[in-house]
Amino acid sequence: MNAHVTRFGVLASDAPVALPLERLRLALLWLTGFAGAFVFMEPSPYEVVSLLTMTMFAISGLTLQPALMPLVLFLMLCNVGFSVAVIPLLGGETKPVTWVAVSWYMATTAVFFAAMLAVNTVARLNVLLRGYLLAAIISSVVAILAYFRLIPFADLFLRYDRAQGTFNDPNVFAAFLALPCLLVWQRVLTGGFWSVLRNGTLLALFAVALLLSFSRGAWGQVAFGILFLMLLGFITNRSVQGRTRIVVIAVLGGMVIAGFLAALLSLDQVASLFKERASLDQSYDTGHSGRFGRHVLGFLLAFETPLGLGPLQFGKVFPEDPHNSYLNAFMSGGWLSGLAYLSLVLITVVTGFRYIFASTPWRDLYHVLFAAYVAVAAESFIIDSDHWRHYFLLLGTLWGLMAASRRYLIQPSGSRPLLRGIPELPLAHSGRAA
Repeated sequence: MNAHVTRFGVLASDAPVALPLERLRLALLWLTGFAGAFVFMEPSPYEVVSLLTMTMFAISGLTLQPALMPLVLFLMLCNVGFSVAVIPLLGGETKPVTWVAVSWYMATTAVFFAAMLAVNTVARLNVLLRGYLLAAIISSVVAILAYFRLIPFADLFLRYDRAQGTFNDPNVFAAFLALPCLLVWQRVLTGGFWSVLRNGTLLALFAVALLLSFSRGAWGQVAFGILFLMLLGFITNRSVQGRTRIVVIAVLGGMVIAGFLAALLSLDQVASLFKERASLDQSYDTGHSGRFGRHVLGFLLAFETPLGLGPLQFGKVFPEDPHNSYLNAFMSGGWLSGLAYLSLVLITVVTGFRYIFASTPWRDLYHVLFAAYVAVAAESFIIDSDHWRHYFLLLGTLWGLMAASRRYLIQPSGSRPLLRGIPELPLAHSGRAA
């Protein structure tokens, strides 16, 4: 195969890139990642920007690879179940119909993110994540300043005395920060001195914002993701020096973050709410109709309602919403949606494990996305993540990287792009990728 590497890291004979057009695509991807943090209104800027980006890619060329068919199939089955279950509610409420429409749109974004990574994989993924990272920085700064009443209209960025940044819910804001936390932590583990300093500062910023959101689920998600990411780095790093570095930086980093958070918890305003939120016996969690009681009752009800209750109907039978995405799929779309959603998560996790050892130019970023997805899939047992925009971004980019990795590995080694001579982007560095 006669090929050479272009400045964007793709095989010229395999996927020719029109540079001016590709620059426009990259700019739109950056804007899409950036818009993901500004969801305080419906429709949010994210919906507008992502629609524009998907339209531009569709017009200028977008290929759906066969490797993405499981993603497409299970997302379609899930939404078909929602669409069938909403039929009895037509003519009455409008919110369930809107909910189904949003579900279809979110699924479309996941397929788009997966498909667009078939070409120019490294550059496209990097600009998308760069936009996401900047949005997380801005939202975190706003959240922290608002929490301590250091900016005008601070109450707009708070809810129940919890920081929510530029989101409309503290739990969504906190979960949004999980991926940026893992991105900068990966750079701390693998970068040089100045990289450690820069990204360590960002990690501290995100940690403070995360704490002030008082989202227990997100705390667990980030903690699990960081530990899992270190495990992935440790088992895939063949160098003793590299493994030792991971352990040393992990210990030192943990000590610094612990000290920093301890200082923050010395403030009475923070400590009192932290003590309340950190408790495991919240009134809405325990009891027959508490969060976990509803989970049991809801799954029992699923056996009696093969078509589900319909979108947004669970809260009319029980005191609150499911706060469990797997249960919500069964309740909102019946067995079809529930089994499709569960199958998609399981297939994504199982298939994702196959590529953690794959030596690709994007292996570090693959580890970050995989760890972030596994963490949010675990948190989905205690929260409704069904319409989280960043969840579908994670799902789509992970599937896109799995497809790209499969294609990369079956190429003859002499024709693989080595990414030499490509301007390094802040999130593209991979010290271990071949």
